[in-house]
Amino acid sequence: MPEAKPRFIHPDLVETQKFDWGTLQWLSEPRITEADRFSCGVVRLAPGQGHVTHNHPDSEEILYFVSGRGRQAVEDEVRDCSAGELVHIPKGVYHSTINTGEKELVLFAVYSPHGPEAFLRSLPECTIIPPKRG
Repeated sequence: MPEAKPRFIHPDLVETQKFDWGTLQWLSEPRITEADRFSCGVVRLAPGQGHVTHNHPDSEEILYFVSGRGRQAVEDEVRDCSAGELVHIPKGVYHSTINTGEKELVLFAVYSPHGPEAFLRSLPECTIIPPKRG
């Protein structure tokens, strides 16, 4: 019988995906938990950093602004967002996020269904930082 996957996840137990625009830590995805309909994790962007306009053809996304300030584009709509705000990005819709504040921008991201996190891991510009403990 396969070993049960954990239900309580500390960030030190998962890898970090590092890009020139920031980092991602996927706290729940098929490799980590038994979740099979979504993935979620923490995105961190340094001041002035962000990611280019892109889309996820097969997944919708939710971004929850935990701390900091940023400019969020969803198709042709662009808004300044800050802690406590949520953005829903429908499947296939182009979007981008830029940290416009003086401090780190922290987002909680959810994909449904999961999949984009695995695609990001496969990109040549992604550096994988192993978990701090395991």
